Amino acid sequence: MVSKKEQELKTEKRLENIEETLTRSETFIVENQKTISIVVGVILLIVLGVFGYTKYIIEPKTQDAQDQIFYAQQFFQADSLDKALYGDGNHLGFIDIAEEYSGTKPGNLANYYAGISFLKKGDFDKAIDYLSKFDSDDKMVIAMAKGAIGDAYLEKGDKDKAVDFYLKAATIRDNNFTSPLFYFKAAKTYELMDNYGKALENYEIIRQKYPRSKQALEIDRYIARAETKLGK
Repeated sequence: MVSKKEQELKTEKRLENIEETLTRSETFIVENQKTISIVVGVILLIVLGVFGYTKYIIEPKTQDAQDQIFYAQQFFQADSLDKALYGDGNHLGFIDIAEEYSGTKPGNLANYYAGISFLKKGDFDKAIDYLSKFDSDDKMVIAMAKGAIGDAYLEKGDKDKAVDFYLKAATIRDNNFTSPLFYFKAAKTYELMDNYGKALENYEIIRQKYPRSKQALEIDRYIARAETKLGK
């Protein structure tokens, strides 16, 4: 059993160690005060710079971009694709918004709209270019963008790349909408390539994992056709 005296000695020793540590810290601060002040000052400048850039540059720029993209979106919904892309003389189109307001969310979104617009117009290279520039934290939207790139490659006749993008789109975020949609497109593309084995694999994924999806409604028919082609 530890005596009271021994406990007191241990307590005193711990206090001495703490005091020694504090003394070393104080000495380090005194000896490096200038360096520490410079580092703190630099950090403060960075924080203030980021705040100022966001508050006085990015936020107003984002608002301007939001005002501009509203009109382009209206043209897009009305299927006036040229005005949506290039503007109407009073408001910018998606192309200029993407360029002039890069770094803002509306500017980024303009890349997506521009890509879809070019896809609808049949300019598949430009569609791929703009859709590839688009990024988002929303995995569903990214899946749609990747799938649209797959559509563009399929229209160009590049079935291998089309399948690659369809499968990327299907697996970005597992859900009952985009996943079965793009597994189905991948399967159909494999059929165009006479690769009925891979087509069957993707049809089976839809039947097993997404039985409540739209694509699953007639999936047995597609599976039967692929199996027939494979001689099953």
